[in-house]
Amino acid sequence: MALLGIQLVITLVVVSVIQKINPHFSFAKWILCSTGLIRYLYPTNDELKTLANIPKEKPRKGKHMQNGNSHQTFHVPRNLDITLENAQVTNLDIIHLKYYSDFQWLLDFSIYATITYALTEVYYYLYSIEGEINLSMLWCILVVGFSFKILIVLWIQYFKSNENTGERSTCIVMGIVYLLIALAVQIIDEKIIEIGLNKAYTSFNQSATKFLGEHGLSSTGPASRIVLKFSLAVWCGLLGSLLTFPGLRMAQMHSDALIYHKQRKLLLLLANISFASPLLLVCLWIKPISRDYLTVRVFTGASGPLMTPDAFESLRLIAIIVVVLLKLLLMPMYLQSYLNLAEQRLEKLKKESGRITNVDLQKKIAAVFYYLCVVSIQFIAPLLLCLFFSFMYKTLGGYSWNGFGSALEECSVDESQPVTSSDNIDNIEKTITQTAEEFHLALGSLKQIFTTEVFRGLFGLATWWTCFTIFATNALGMFCQSYLTAA
Repeated sequence: MALLGIQLVITLVVVSVIQKINPHFSFAKWILCSTGLIRYLYPTNDELKTLANIPKEKPRKGKHMQNGNSHQTFHVPRNLDITLENAQVTNLDIIHLKYYSDFQWLLDFSIYATITYALTEVYYYLYSIEGEINLSMLWCILVVGFSFKILIVLWIQYFKSNENTGERSTCIVMGIVYLLIALAVQIIDEKIIEIGLNKAYTSFNQSATKFLGEHGLSSTGPASRIVLKFSLAVWCGLLGSLLTFPGLRMAQMHSDALIYHKQRKLLLLLANISFASPLLLVCLWIKPISRDYLTVRVFTGASGPLMTPDAFESLRLIAIIVVVLLKLLLMPMYLQSYLNLAEQRLEKLKKESGRITNVDLQKKIAAVFYYLCVVSIQFIAPLLLCLFFSFMYKTLGGYSWNGFGSALEECSVDESQPVTSSDNIDNIEKTITQTAEEFHLALGSLKQIFTTEVFRGLFGLATWWTCFTIFATNALGMFCQSYLTAA
């Protein structure tokens, strides 16, 4: 129980830091306001009238005048020669944006969860105590849950409005496509894609059958292999549908960033590496071109393989962290590419004939900045899913960061451990320590079912599939960009 007490102390310290620092500093706010992002201001009615040679009317009182602002509507030529003014994004600008609070909470909480996880991992490394509860997994589960929640909220918006029929159809079609791909992936021999689902099912089936038998329940297995694999495929299809539009948005921002920064060669190199990095992560789970090449093949003149199996597992985990950090480093560049979309809309409008109302023109420009936090969530949420799935894959799967062996072996319950008797202490007056011990014993029973092999299969699939979905949606977005450009 010593490690559990230390983890409780770490959790309390981090919570205290959140309460004191969060009102004064927010990493999400820093990303939006302190990295030099520039927003474009829509032209006012007076400016539009001047450019279109429309006589200005005197403001009238009454229903046409509210708070000193005139809500008049008039038409202007689409090819009007307009130059947008710009201003740096400030704190006062972002607090009214749609989903700003969700973005701030998601990113800031994920930072604190990462700190908690890192401190817990350091303590595990210094003091190898087996069989204790890792409370940092609770933080990881919360981040994953918050990420799914906000992605589902954005996803549902496509089904609420009658105007988003195209987006709705895209979500449904891509969900079905990813469902079929997930079913195909689970059919592929694990000598090719080493996710570990077959080992996970075998371990779960055997341990669950044994657990039920110990409690007087006869069973040949809790669930069939087909049902479990189909359930996982449905989850994969849902995740693919949720990440479809974030991936398409990411592809558009990347395409625009390459145009805006074509003179900065180093930045372009980093951007292209960042964009292609999910493909590298996907390949690390394809055994013939990754594990066999690095841990089995012996090159000419070498005495052995390049890496040990444990070092290869650590390489996959570290590669995910490096990719996420690289994408976070380039996040301001991508957000600025999105904000520049206001100018692109105006230039596209100038090429059209006819007239447009001042309100519609202003909405086209203002909507870009208004949805900045939505785009930020679409950028950050898939990365957080990938990162925290890998954290859970490492810890619950019993891997190590240093490549010198597993950090945790198969967890088992110490049957010789005495159970606290309730004869001497009244049930109502149980101390916190005794409650924690009973909770620990209850979790120990669950560990008999959810073994290390089970966690390796589940979180191996979750980590690999998230990387694959990010790559697939980005590639689809780039294909659509190339097709539209050619058209």
